[in-house]
Amino acid sequence: MIEQDYPFECPYCGVELSVRLDLSGGRRQQFVQDCETCCKPIHIQVEFEGEEVLSFSAEAGDYPCQSAT
Repeated sequence: MIEQDYPFECPYCGVELSVRLDLSGGRRQQFVQDCETCCKPIHIQVEFEGEEVLSFSAEAGDYPCQSAT
């Protein structure tokens, strides 16, 4: 497993956070992580090329990877 820490801001409260990315988990990844400060869910999407992060987004709102209940 190849991991890398990646800093970003919470889209809700603006606090500086860091997420541990698993570079061996596939070229494109998406997941939800709760903010450590405001506890709201953040939808994270990341794309890699080798060990380089090509794109990264951390967004609030509706999450396509969650199923509706």
